[in-house]
Amino acid sequence: MHTRSGLCYPRPSPAASPHTVKRGFDGYCSEPRKRARSAEQNIDFFNGLPDDLVLLILSKLSASAGSPSDLINVLLTCRRFNQLAIHRIVLSKLSVKGTAVRAKNWTESTHRFLKSCAEAGNLEASYSLGMICFYCLQNRGLGASLMAKAAMASHPEALHSLSIIQFNGSGGSKNDKDLRAGVALCARAAYHGHIDAIRELGHCLQDGYGVRQNVAEGRRFLVQANARELAAVRKGRVPVKFSPCSLLSDFGCNVPTPEVHPANRFMVEWFAERGGPAAAGEGGEGLRMCSHVGCGRPETRRHEFRRCSVCGAVNYCSRACQAMHWKMAHKGECSPMDRWLDGEGALEVEQGGLIVAGQAPAAAENDNMEENL
Repeated sequence: MHTRSGLCYPRPSPAASPHTVKRGFDGYCSEPRKRARSAEQNIDFFNGLPDDLVLLILSKLSASAGSPSDLINVLLTCRRFNQLAIHRIVLSKLSVKGTAVRAKNWTESTHRFLKSCAEAGNLEASYSLGMICFYCLQNRGLGASLMAKAAMASHPEALHSLSIIQFNGSGGSKNDKDLRAGVALCARAAYHGHIDAIRELGHCLQDGYGVRQNVAEGRRFLVQANARELAAVRKGRVPVKFSPCSLLSDFGCNVPTPEVHPANRFMVEWFAERGGPAAAGEGGEGLRMCSHVGCGRPETRRHEFRRCSVCGAVNYCSRACQAMHWKMAHKGECSPMDRWLDGEGALEVEQGGLIVAGQAPAAAENDNMEENL
């Protein structure tokens, strides 16, 4: 600053005069206004939200997830989401599509993710991981326990899968079959509306397989399964081509193929990449896959699955898979054959609806064989 006498005073530095403030045109100090404005900009409203509210929002997102990547993208958003998105409440609400892992993406981290969901109480994760462990990783005990955990919570798919294991004696010898336990599990799955279980139970009652024979009750269950199948398709507004007496058919209506469960799709991809159960693990020589393309179940021992009693070219893990494959493809491919030979030349004959290895049947027995399973 220059004075009239020409003297010059040094300018005060900001550090030397901390109380110096700037005034605006109106003569008032503008510093408090700037401080208030900067304080508003530094407030983080997200951190002010309570954890319970964030968990509720993440649970809603988890229940509507269309793929596992939806939840993974949330984990990568911020540190707080990374901690809250793996909470038991969020993992327990994860949807079916949210647990739908693909065989090509299977890693140890994917295994840990499904295990965390199963431990959190997610029934779909328990069932899917149980199927993967039982059939793909050949850890029969762990797979059966995971499926049993879901079945005890009345998971229909788990109940039906355990009934198939009991019917076939999967994971053990032929003497490990428990037909009565299979029927009981199938009845529980049918009670919860599982269409394949209702159809399986109807065939068991018709044939007296594991239960006292009751043809009329068996027919009633088959009609109920066909009606539920048709209602499910009508609910999705898909056009249906009717055939004569479709509701009274043992194989159901001519309806579009239902969506495959993610666990079955995983098994189909798993064994397709590895060339079938024979190349997927040790002791898999001579093992076959279920001929229904949407099933994916392999045999756990030789001659475990049923063969078609007409052509013998296809085999099924259950009557539900046989009925579905008949409508999809086998109806136009099946042609009668007198007998079938296995790899060692032993004849396979039908006993009580099952195709088993044994001696050649008599001519009269061949005439009495059922047309289908």
